[in-house]
Amino acid sequence: MFAAVALGSLVPTLLLLLLSRLLWGLRWSSTRDRSSMLPLPHGSMGWPLVGETLHWLLQGSGFHISRRQKHGNVFKTHLLGKPVIRVTGAEHVRKILLGEHTLVSTQWPQSTRIILGPHALVNATGELHRRKRKILTSVFSRDALETYLSRLQDVVKCAVAQWCSEPGSVDAYDATRSLTFRVAMRALLGLRLEEQRLVNLSKTFEELMNNLFSLPVDAPLSGLRKGKKARDVLHAAMESIIEEKLKRQQGVDEYCDAFDYMLSGALENGYNLTMQELKERAVELIFAAHSTTASAATSLILQLMRHPDVVDRLRAELESEGLMSEARVSCRSRCGEGNCAHPKSEKCVDEGEACPEFRTKPQLDKTPCSEEGHRSQTHVPYLSLEKLNQLGYLDCVVKEVLRYLPPVSGGYRTVLQTFELDGYQIPKGWSVMYSIRDTHETSAAYQNPELFDPDRFSAERDESKSSRFSYVPFGGGVRLCVGRELAMLVLKTLCLELLATADFTLATETYPRMQTVPIVHPVNGLHVKFSYRNHVGGRNRRESTHL
Repeated sequence: MFAAVALGSLVPTLLLLLLSRLLWGLRWSSTRDRSSMLPLPHGSMGWPLVGETLHWLLQGSGFHISRRQKHGNVFKTHLLGKPVIRVTGAEHVRKILLGEHTLVSTQWPQSTRIILGPHALVNATGELHRRKRKILTSVFSRDALETYLSRLQDVVKCAVAQWCSEPGSVDAYDATRSLTFRVAMRALLGLRLEEQRLVNLSKTFEELMNNLFSLPVDAPLSGLRKGKKARDVLHAAMESIIEEKLKRQQGVDEYCDAFDYMLSGALENGYNLTMQELKERAVELIFAAHSTTASAATSLILQLMRHPDVVDRLRAELESEGLMSEARVSCRSRCGEGNCAHPKSEKCVDEGEACPEFRTKPQLDKTPCSEEGHRSQTHVPYLSLEKLNQLGYLDCVVKEVLRYLPPVSGGYRTVLQTFELDGYQIPKGWSVMYSIRDTHETSAAYQNPELFDPDRFSAERDESKSSRFSYVPFGGGVRLCVGRELAMLVLKTLCLELLATADFTLATETYPRMQTVPIVHPVNGLHVKFSYRNHVGGRNRRESTHL
């Protein structure tokens, strides 16, 4: 009797749920553009209000894989309160990336737009975006990168020295996040801060990052309120630094930083940057250089541990280029504050021979890493961009890391006008997400895309050339990552320093599972034991000076 009553009440409930799901799907089907004869893509809008968000959160990357296999490279779903069309494939991605400002417009969560500020590049569209991007481009020009390089190498050397000095294991993901923050502060922004102040600002920035993608509810204890408080602390610190910089006149040999390049770039384009704009640009630059680069650096360490044959080939390339030889290491430059080129006529103080391919240590940061308790023991001299770009296999490895584990799985856009993809309509007002990871994994341009194979980017093969948008770790079009060359520089510098200085092994029994949302990172961290390499007789080991 009881079972019959329970069954009688359960059946109507199930029917009601099914009816509500059906009506929910019809509700979104009615939003199709009726002026277009094309149908909406296949897929499911899930359950009322929540859509398929819970499935997405629980299944991770498996969510998109299963639906792509079922519905194809273009399918619809409903995530985080919005109808979304997910897109995979080079040609589809190409249409979206090249359609910025006409077919689609970049889409960031409201909390992100509020915290980064109204003057941030992510909030700009159309002509304003073009003008602001042109100013920021000077920050990442070749001359600017050459200026940053020596100080960047200092930061990396200190970080690797610290990792090697740890008696236990190091969480590589935490360590690379600390590293990329220091790169942004010391190399990019040129800030000379006391260690404790740097640590405090790093914690404040992590608070900002933890709340950047939060609900847009500005209430006490809310994520948005915490993010705004962290932003205000960072802005106050930036304002005092900028005011000091604007008051003093830069000397001829003084280190040029991102502020200098932004100010000069603005003047060249007839644009005056306000203090508020400078503060927001500074925080945005740290944001751009931080999380995604740390993700890629962690993936780099992971792949090096998984593929010892790649490590052997990289070290062989270092040896063949003389980057670990005793004669090269002792080379010293008489360059000043890192702003001059290394002329071919310049002589090495110690060796008395020309060494134009190396950029050795200029007098830069007055805080040596020995003050932090760690002094680098390394073979790698300070390199020029020209010399770094000559390391062909290193370039292949870094590119393959970014193909195999792109830091960002994709990008969101808002559809400005209805357009067609793969025989379906992409209706105005919907969100469209182009998938970087899926495009890399499924592109016909790659032989055995499931394998980690740096040689696919060698001059002989270069599989990405056959399809321009089959390789998009930095996006594309007018929204192409403006700091991509700096990211590549950080990854190459870190790889070189690790290979020359350290041995590193996994400190856990198994490799961690990689989480892909919001960026690629190891679940529960990547725990690694770093130690200084043992060299025969120790003849080639030197202690590099950090000033």
